[in-house]
Amino acid sequence: MEKNGSLFYYRGLLWMVYIAVVVRTCNGDLSYSVPEEMKKGTVFGNVAKDLGLTTKGLSDRKARIDMEGHEKRFCDLVGGQLATAERIDREELCGSKPSCALNYELVLENPLELHRITLQIEDINDNAPRFPKNEIKLEIRESAVKGARFPLNEAHDSDVGRNGIQTYSLEKNDYFTLSVNSNSDGRKYSELVLDKELDREQEQEVTLILTASDGGTPAKSGTAVIRVTVLDANDNLPVFSQPVYEVSLPENSPLGTVAVVVTATDADEGANGEVTYEFSHISDKAARLFSIDETTGEIKVIGQIDYEDKQEYELRVLAKDGAGLASNTKVEIAITDVNDNAPVIFIKSLNVPIPENVAPGTEVGIVNVQDKDTGGNKNIRCSIQQNVPFKLNPSIKNYYTLLTTGELDRELLAEYNVTITATDEGSPPLSSSKTIHLYLSDVNDNPPVFEEQSYSAYVSENNKPGSSVCSVSARDPDWRQNGTVFYSLLPSEVNGVALSSYLSINGDTGVIHAVRAFDYEQFRSFKVQVVARDNGSPPLSSNVTVSVFITDENDNSPQILYPTPEGNSFMTEMVPKAALSGSLLSKVIAVDADSGQNAWLSYQIVKSTDPGLFTIGVHSGEIRAQRDISESDSMKQNLVISVKDNGQPSLSTTCAVYLVISDNLAEVPELKDMSYEENNSKLTSYLIIALVSVSTFFLTFLILIIAVRLCHRRKPRLLFDGAVAIPSAYLPPNYADVDGTGTLRSTYNYDAYMTTGSRTSDFKFVTSYNDNTLPSATTLKRSPGDNSECLNFTSLDFTDSASKCSTLVVEELFSNVAGLSPSLPDPY
Repeated sequence: MEKNGSLFYYRGLLWMVYIAVVVRTCNGDLSYSVPEEMKKGTVFGNVAKDLGLTTKGLSDRKARIDMEGHEKRFCDLVGGQLATAERIDREELCGSKPSCALNYELVLENPLELHRITLQIEDINDNAPRFPKNEIKLEIRESAVKGARFPLNEAHDSDVGRNGIQTYSLEKNDYFTLSVNSNSDGRKYSELVLDKELDREQEQEVTLILTASDGGTPAKSGTAVIRVTVLDANDNLPVFSQPVYEVSLPENSPLGTVAVVVTATDADEGANGEVTYEFSHISDKAARLFSIDETTGEIKVIGQIDYEDKQEYELRVLAKDGAGLASNTKVEIAITDVNDNAPVIFIKSLNVPIPENVAPGTEVGIVNVQDKDTGGNKNIRCSIQQNVPFKLNPSIKNYYTLLTTGELDRELLAEYNVTITATDEGSPPLSSSKTIHLYLSDVNDNPPVFEEQSYSAYVSENNKPGSSVCSVSARDPDWRQNGTVFYSLLPSEVNGVALSSYLSINGDTGVIHAVRAFDYEQFRSFKVQVVARDNGSPPLSSNVTVSVFITDENDNSPQILYPTPEGNSFMTEMVPKAALSGSLLSKVIAVDADSGQNAWLSYQIVKSTDPGLFTIGVHSGEIRAQRDISESDSMKQNLVISVKDNGQPSLSTTCAVYLVISDNLAEVPELKDMSYEENNSKLTSYLIIALVSVSTFFLTFLILIIAVRLCHRRKPRLLFDGAVAIPSAYLPPNYADVDGTGTLRSTYNYDAYMTTGSRTSDFKFVTSYNDNTLPSATTLKRSPGDNSECLNFTSLDFTDSASKCSTLVVEELFSNVAGLSPSLPDPY
């Protein structure tokens, strides 16, 4: 325990003496010294200070220690300082070499910088001298003269320099002294010198103690016992054929391979001339690799020889004859390199993920390639697989930078497996590969794209507020928030009202909802712009047009325009007594604000004074005589007409039509009684006033009847066909244009020529027909003569013009109007 304590004390003292002294050479190399056997983690150098950098500067530049040609890493970079990574045994690394140095590389990135670090391993006295054998046997003839010298086995000390063997000593005796000498390479060896002649009869065997001591502090020693057997004289030493044997041996030589054969001869005869061989000096590592045949002198391979582990070995061989005389020789074995190491690829730096918008030529990684072989076996070619947008660019001493070669798009390909292949120039060449995984980070470079170029939505009117109108969807191929899509409506107006009053959109799902109910009769369609915006920075967006179409529902009952609805006025139609079967007597005109089949109207007589006398057109609303009028028919005829649309469910309304069968107003009784029969109203006084007011036009009426009868003789059913017209004041504006449904066209205006409900009871012809307002098939025709003056008057004065125009005007008017479908006029 006391000895071990002293050992640690002196080791610490040595460490204080040899602690790293940095020498920075002109080419940027660093050199440090460190004693062997230091504890792991012992700091022996300040790299940051020696390079003029700060510890943070080293960290920012990703400083690291790379080793070259060693499998074990004996030092590490801790902060800005160098520290031992594990125990260092100089004897294991360098054997008996006087100098032991380890080479490392300090790599700095951004910019790339390389510094060589040389680590000198200083020897400490941690090995005691020891002899190959604990007992040295010598046979000396008694005839040996005083001063005869006998070589002794050389002791071995793994330490070098002063820590190696410095002296030999022999315990005091009567016969021998010790001579200590140095050989050509400076190692000490000893010889036993006969100081007093031997007398075998007095003493047949002499035992001596030989001590070998080193120069360490404290010094260490080893001993061997010398047993001298006194024999008869042997005056010849074995002689080797060569003073030095130099051979070359390829690494990886098979076990049992003969590296070299040493031979020695002895001129003596018999046992004195028989030579045996043994190693007199061999390192522990060499002893595990080589053996010698003591009879033949063959040195054979007994272990795995690796050039990368050690390139040369030195062996000392001793040849002894049978009498104990011996001589030494040296064997130098040089190991030759074989291409047995494939290149090794190290990824020193990798900048992932890679933004997809990086420019071509951007550095994304640093690759280092190493090969433990030498010469041409160490020359390396490095390549990368084809069809990837990356390349390797040679940098400095087996360093390569990995660069991009083209545009990257994460949406096309999000990751790459790049295979790097390194091949040496040995024979045969060896290669190795390494695959690195590179993946791209997303950049917001794609706007949302709608699945359709435009959308159409159909919504029934009277929809519930909050109901879904339609759904839009946009896709963004970007990742995460760059690909998250939000929807909004572009502000606009519909019929002067903000769009937000009609529609809203779910920002996450793209579902468009109705804010309130729509009315087909108010507007039928509108367009809205939907904006899809991603959540990138800056955000990208795109628009799409959504056309919303309002579909009609049957929510409007038919509206009767003629005759005037009850409560407004009392209107009576006069039917000539000579009316024939099929004559047009009147017409019910109705409209429906709905459209399509919801506005298709049908007419039906639901109540009649004489059920078999009149009929009504189901779709036209024309009231005609079902048979000829007879004298027995009641003068007052009341009809209740039902007008029904074609919706589901259908809506209907009714009106009353009052007819008077008479050719003479004087024959007509009080008309007010007709209304009382149905409505129990008291209009008698008003009817009397109405009859008085129209009596002034009685003559006009008679002339008209005469003209109609004249026309009837030529065309029996011309008199009343299409002759019924209504005052324009009865027609509401802006009704839809639906053919054949009972709804009027707004482009036709014509006035009634006969009425008993008007307070003025004017007789009026058509006032403003032209070819543009009538259908092409029913345009008014003119006679060959110039009748424009007859068509342009509004109120016909029969006293001045009846003889000139009455027949012609009536004929043309009724023949053209007979084919018209009543249409919606502007207000009168």
